[in-house]
Formats: sequence, C-alpha cells, structure tokens
Amino acid sequence: MKCVICDTIDTIEDFSLQAKRLRNRRVHMYLCQECNKRVGENTKKRHATGKFQLYEPKKHKEDLI
Repeated sequence: MKCVICDTIDTIEDFSLQAKRLRNRRVHMYLCQECNKRVGENTKKRHATGKFQLYEPKKHKEDLI
C-alpha cells in the first residue's frame, strides 16, 4: 500500500482487516504508521485548544411520541 501523505510504500497482509476495509470501502485511505501517529497527535493538540469543533448531525425531536 502507498501512504497518501508521504508516498511511502508499505506491505500489509492480504487477508488482514485493514486490507479488507481498503478493498471494500474505496473512500478509506491508507496512512503509514508515522503519518497516522503524527495526524493523531496534531488532532489531539487541536482538541486541547478548545477551538476545534466536531459538527454532528442535528437530531430531530419527535413531538408525537
């Protein structure tokens, strides 16, 4: 597999869970361990600042029940 950020080529097992997800869901991207770790750390730093917001879908309240 080729990392989408740094273009390094890694090998993964053909029948691993990660390989199955990449085959069946083509929207998912492969990240090498270094890039995955770096992205995770930067995301945690952004969460810690308090300015990071996740926009969750609004839940509609049903008045009939």
